[in-house]
Amino acid sequence: MDLRKTLFVEETVLVEAGTPLARPVRRVAGLAVIANPFAGRFVKDLSPLFDTGLEVGAVLMKRAMELLGGAAVSYGKAAVVGTLGEMEHGGALLHPKLGKPMRAAVGGGEAIIPSNVKVAAAGTAIDVPLGHKDNVWSFDHFDTMTVMVPDAPRPDEIVMVVAIADGGRPHPRVGQGRATV
Repeated sequence: MDLRKTLFVEETVLVEAGTPLARPVRRVAGLAVIANPFAGRFVKDLSPLFDTGLEVGAVLMKRAMELLGGAAVSYGKAAVVGTLGEMEHGGALLHPKLGKPMRAAVGGGEAIIPSNVKVAAAGTAIDVPLGHKDNVWSFDHFDTMTVMVPDAPRPDEIVMVVAIADGGRPHPRVGQGRATV
């Protein structure tokens, strides 16, 4: 694993639409800039990225939980793959093994971990989808945290992101329970 740098973003929402929240909502994202060993070439076996996702994810989650300073109730993950890579490289970091350290850190994690991956140039923002850690149908926790790294990903890098929050959207009014589509 060739890790260039990490970055942590903390956000505390106090007021939304001019109305103070009954309780502030804190969100924390941990970002890692990783060299993409498969940049510029097609490779069938992406399994080396599985372990990188596990290792880097554990480090990011540990620090993110410390910064959150309380219990996380929602989580999400994302990756921005540099232009010499492909979406599947981001997926290889996020999906096979990253869930284990994320679920361990938040204490539970019965629900799927929402995710987003894209290929883009350095400085591109990514929306990290957030969802309740144990209830995939908790509409109040369908949320997003937007993050970016100004100088990453370079064409041969991947930005990997984990995000957690101690609450749902500010002033949720969409409804509880299961969708009735």
